[in-house]
Amino acid sequence: MLRFKQLLFTLYFLLNLASCSKDNSNPVAAVSNENSDTTALSSSNSSNSNDETTESSSTIIGDGVPSVFTKIYGASDIYIEDSNVIIKVTGIPDHKSPYFNTSDNMYEDYNGSNLNFNLNPNKITGFDFTYKIPLNPKKSDKSNPTALGSIGVSINGVSFFNQYAGPNNQPLTNEINSFDQYNGHPQPQGVYHYHIEPIYLTSKVGSNSLLGFLLDGFPVYGPEENDTKITNDDLDEFHGHSHSTEEYPDGIYHYHITDQDPYINGSGYYGSPGTVTN
Repeated sequence: MLRFKQLLFTLYFLLNLASCSKDNSNPVAAVSNENSDTTALSSSNSSNSNDETTESSSTIIGDGVPSVFTKIYGASDIYIEDSNVIIKVTGIPDHKSPYFNTSDNMYEDYNGSNLNFNLNPNKITGFDFTYKIPLNPKKSDKSNPTALGSIGVSINGVSFFNQYAGPNNQPLTNEINSFDQYNGHPQPQGVYHYHIEPIYLTSKVGSNSLLGFLLDGFPVYGPEENDTKITNDDLDEFHGHSHSTEEYPDGIYHYHITDQDPYINGSGYYGSPGTVTN
């Protein structure tokens, strides 16, 4: 009788073991597949494959992407499609802000210098933005005005917006008071963006440096050139000019951010704009 009970117990144990193995096989495979690209990137960018910060900030760079676009460190994926560069970002800033939820570790009370700061009611939300911009931008033979919403992408993946607060060319006069300590804020849907100098970036990479690209594919540089402040008088109607830069030794048209309206872009795009979708 005892031997028969031992036999039943053994049979019960084996049946349960087989059942557990079958139930867990798919979840394990799914986790492995989700992390495969990130793990491969981490091993090439860091000696520590367990470094979660490195893994989450890795950018997948496709074949043939010009090295200048690798400076967009806030992108998850950059690749060539036909005659365009595709840039995928979430739009979430890599710096702290009072516009994150208070429970978020990126939340920080306003600590800037604007005594008239007024927090708007919106909160930062991430989106799956896809920017499609010309690989070899050219001057357009027609006027292409900027629209409300994103007109370009900065190197940390945050959107550039134009010089208007809303329809009918509403000035930024009052809206500036809602800009956080890094000169950005979210609109009603939660898209965080910069209308003016992104001071987190200029303090990080320098005021002479490349800060991003507009939708027409032309680069955006900071408020200085050769350590000299750029003014609106130094720029054309589109808020840019042409000459060689560190990234473009043969010369290219490029925009500059200034501390006066229109800040980033003037009377529309110099070239023909691509698209941004989410």
